[in-house]
Amino acid sequence: MATTILIVEDEEKISRFIELELVHEGYGVIKAFDGRDGLEKALGGKCDLMILDVMLPELNGFEVLRRLRRTSSLPVIMLTARDAVMDKVSGLDGGADDYMTKPFAIEELLARIRLILKKAGGNVKEESHGLCCGKLTMDPARYEVHYGTDLIELTHREFELLKVLLENKNIVISRDTLLEKVCGYDYMGETNLIDVYVRYLRSKLDEKYGVKLIHTIRGVGYSIKDS
Repeated sequence: MATTILIVEDEEKISRFIELELVHEGYGVIKAFDGRDGLEKALGGKCDLMILDVMLPELNGFEVLRRLRRTSSLPVIMLTARDAVMDKVSGLDGGADDYMTKPFAIEELLARIRLILKKAGGNVKEESHGLCCGKLTMDPARYEVHYGTDLIELTHREFELLKVLLENKNIVISRDTLLEKVCGYDYMGETNLIDVYVRYLRSKLDEKYGVKLIHTIRGVGYSIKDS
């Protein structure tokens, strides 16, 4: 079955242009022209990746992404006519996998789609079952974390950091490795960012439930261990 891509874009000429290129590359295409319809189709489970415009009627792209990330890890590439740094940061922090500014070269968009789909495909086996550590459980496919029966609210980066730690339970992961996997190459060198997100996680898990899950290995990095 062909990989299906959802285009959520209110400018019909742009939407049609992207659609033609994707069909030419062998992808299936679903389209939506406002944020509310786009969110419904994204949650319908019939697409493998979403191309999401920021400026949309009904619901803007950031709100669509925020609601989507409550229950879904569907890959998202955001599009915007604005090149503001804060827009990009808001999109990526909100859970977008990539971000492109209009106008863009279609070849670059296709390359980014291939890269994200390849990455998502490589994680299918890992995400087909939950991850756990004691009473802490994570369901990557549903984008949910529980401690016992409590649902834990995490930001995108907190979720991704916890996911890497759980996938490597009882193994020490360096700050540089965590930074690369969680924040990407744009943040290399800013290892204190990982310390900040670890602190956030500890406040929501270790401190709240009186357990010691996330361990600091001085001068190296972090590990999550069964208590």
